[in-house]
Formats: sequence, C-alpha cells, structure tokens
Amino acid sequence: MPRMARHDRWLFGTTLALCLLGAVMVFSSSAVVAREQFGNPYNFLAKQLVWLFFGLGAMFWLMNFDYRQLKKPEVVFTAMSIVLMLLVAVFFLDKNHATHRWIRVGPIGIQPSELAKLASILYLAWFLDRRARPETQRAHFSDAPDINDVMKSLLPALAPVLLMGLLVVLQPDLGTSVAIFAVALVMLVIAGISWKYVLGAAGAAIPVIGLLILQSPYRMQRILAFANPEADPQGRGFQMLQSLIAVGSGGLTGVGLMDSRQKLFYLPEAHTDFIYAVLCEELGFIGGMVVVALFAVFAWRGLRTAMRAPDEYGRFLAVGITAMVVLQALINLSVVLGMMPTKGIPLPFISYGGSSLLVMLLATGVLLNISQHAE
Repeated sequence: MPRMARHDRWLFGTTLALCLLGAVMVFSSSAVVAREQFGNPYNFLAKQLVWLFFGLGAMFWLMNFDYRQLKKPEVVFTAMSIVLMLLVAVFFLDKNHATHRWIRVGPIGIQPSELAKLASILYLAWFLDRRARPETQRAHFSDAPDINDVMKSLLPALAPVLLMGLLVVLQPDLGTSVAIFAVALVMLVIAGISWKYVLGAAGAAIPVIGLLILQSPYRMQRILAFANPEADPQGRGFQMLQSLIAVGSGGLTGVGLMDSRQKLFYLPEAHTDFIYAVLCEELGFIGGMVVVALFAVFAWRGLRTAMRAPDEYGRFLAVGITAMVVLQALINLSVVLGMMPTKGIPLPFISYGGSSLLVMLLATGVLLNISQHAE
C-alpha cells in the first residue's frame, strides 16, 4: 500500500539551488542592459523575483495537494481548453518581436506555449493511465484498448498534443513545439508504445521539420550559422561565436561574478536563452559543471520518484515532468555550447522569464507531491 512520506529533499534542495543561482545570474547578466534601457539595473531581477515568489508559493501549495485530484476529467479538460484558447488568442493580439507568443495584461506577460507543455503532460498522463494497464490487470479490463491500437489509443492520445504543437509552430515557435512532442514521445515509450510507431513518428517528423526550416529564412540562417559560424562572424554566426567566446573565456574558475565582458552588448539574449554562457564566463568550468550536476540530480530524483510512484498515473506524470525539465535543459545547454542550432529555449529555473519559471515550479510542486506517496 502507498504510504505518506516526506517530500524528496534532494529534489527540493536542487530546485531551490537552481532558482537561487538563476536569480543571481539574471542580475549579473542583465544589470548593465537594464540600466541602459530602463535606468534601473534591478529591473529584470525585480520582475524575476516576483515570478519566483509566486512560483515558489504555488510549488509549496502543490506539494501538499494530492496529485490524484489532477486526474479528474474536469480538471484535465478545463486546463486543456484554457490553454488552447490562449494559444488561439495570441493571434488576435499585436506581434512582439515579429511573433504571436505573448498575452500581456499591463506589466504581466504570459507565454501560452509554456503552459502548453504542462497541459500536454497532464492530458497524456490521464489518458495513458486509462490505456496502459499492467499485464496482471489487463484480463480484468478487457474492454480497455491496447496502447498500440492506432484509432482507439494513439490517435486520441496525440490529437490534442498535435493541435497545441501546431498552434505553437504557427506563432512561430518551432523549438517549443519540438520540445512538447519530445516529452509526449517519452511518455508514450514508457506506456509501452511499439518502437515501430516511434520510428515511424520520427521518420514522418524529419521531412516536416525540414520543410518548416526551408520555408523560413531566419531558420535557414540558424542552420547555416550552426554549420559554419565563422563564414559570417558579424552576421548570422555572431550570436553563436559570442556564446563560445564567453564559455571559453571563463577558463577553470571564471573571470568573477559580475565581471563578464560578453554581456556588455556583445552577446544577444545574455539574460534569457544564453544565460549559461555568461555563467560559464563568470564562474568558469567549475560553475558550469555545477549546473550540469544539479540537472543530473533533478533527473535522478525525478526518475526515482516515477519508479516509486504508487500508481500508473503518478508514474506517467513524474516521467513527463522530469522529461520536460531535463530535455529543455539539454537543448539549452547544447545551443549555448554550439552543439545545436540556435533555438529560443530558456534554461529551466535559471533563465529570465516569468512564464517558464512559473511552469517549471508548478510542475516541480506536482513532482514533489508524488514523491510523498512513494511505495
């Protein structure tokens, strides 16, 4: 029988450490830009701390909220409906940086694509719990379709996720949509989907992604910059080269906190997508490896929580949340280190951005709650 236990202290401590480090690095990487643009070096830090305050409050609340209440259909479909409406609503609002990604209410900006990540996990965990039965129980649920039944299982499981992903692509935001599909695929694999469907999905996705890249000039520029940034160091290769310069300049111990040179209007998006580059420059290889180690601990404790979850729903939910955080971290680190083309994917808990921070803390609160019900 499941028993109530304390929350996972390793997971809790790792999350707080990442958030604290993130707040420090947001200030360090944005102070000069904030003073130049707003006359206040604390502008971005103050906003980040407000989101962190509400995010941590929500995380503590969810830690003591029975995650099985999220299993109710009215909760799942209400969350899906709200997110879908927000994803549609952005197209009727003014563009921001030539994209339809934000809903702004006064000083508050919400990015619905971030909410879509969590909504898709909630839906898939609920759906897969109804389909993926252990072999020992399957005889008692003969009316439940198998997870590999295309029409009764795979299509209903993926249809809402594909719809949200399509809306995110149209914003346009290909990177986030790929992250959503990757997490969904991980959850389906855990549920027992046949590898022929996994390979088939990958085979179908490659030409679609290729077509989306070919028809978009800025995406093609990113691919060319990734392939050979030195070919245009002052143009398409500028951001990647400046990121690599920042990482390389840090050496073993870094140049010192607040002393980064690349953040002084050389490295674009220094406090958001490329904050890890500034961190490596200021804290060096040691600081960079500390961040990698923290995400490794998060992955370890998240998967441990999934394996010890008292039910299938908790297992799917824990796997989805862990995959969301870890895959997003891997994508961001790979971009900063020049191992992937540039994508607008923030580093979880560390990059500046209220919507991302709030969603990550909400998800972690659910994960911590599951850890309290370990078998």
